[in-house]
Amino acid sequence: MMTLRPSDERGYADHGWLKSFHSFSFAGYHDPDHMGFGNLRVINEDRIAAGRGFGTHAHQNMEIISYVLSGELAHKDSLGNVKGIPPGDVQRMSAGTGVQHSEFNHAEGQTTHFLQIWLLPNATGIAPSYEQKAFPDHEKRGALRLVAAPDGAQESVLIHADARLYAGLFDGGEAAAMALDPLRKTYVHLVRGRLDVNGQTLDAGDGIALQSESRLQLANGLAAEVLVFDLAP
Repeated sequence: MMTLRPSDERGYADHGWLKSFHSFSFAGYHDPDHMGFGNLRVINEDRIAAGRGFGTHAHQNMEIISYVLSGELAHKDSLGNVKGIPPGDVQRMSAGTGVQHSEFNHAEGQTTHFLQIWLLPNATGIAPSYEQKAFPDHEKRGALRLVAAPDGAQESVLIHADARLYAGLFDGGEAAAMALDPLRKTYVHLVRGRLDVNGQTLDAGDGIALQSESRLQLANGLAAEVLVFDLAP
């Protein structure tokens, strides 16, 4: 079974300095039919204006992934990490027992465009931690590159959640297929471009939830960038 989540049906918030689309209920956007999917709780597509950002705030017991599309995201946290996150990097922060952090766009005249992703952890009360790795485009071109996993396989970032996250770039004749465990859940989010997912055409911002499916087929991309989540049952 496949269920489309159209981009134009997502929640939206315009704070002037921040424009944000919410695939699932978040902050002032509440939709009881879209509270998450499996252990995937949040996909926010955020655009931060130059010189602005999120001041210091706290998180607990959540796996948080930042995936930057353009610009650069400046990160600072109570663990002592002061980082710049450019496009191509994946940042993972395990909030655990508690962490405070801030996120800013310090680039003049440039918007920072990124995805903020929250996954429910498979254990609570763990020590907070941070990890960041670069995944060059050539590793994602015409393929699904594992970028986050509970065992850190294939030099992915290690997440404390029963989930795996893949990223891919597809254009023209490039295609990829993946066997799925029909007892688990799969969520596909098209970051940009256009792409066919099991014969269903997705445009930028669209998502599709798959249940009881045994195969994922990606094809007919047009400047497409995609994220694929393998999620707990």
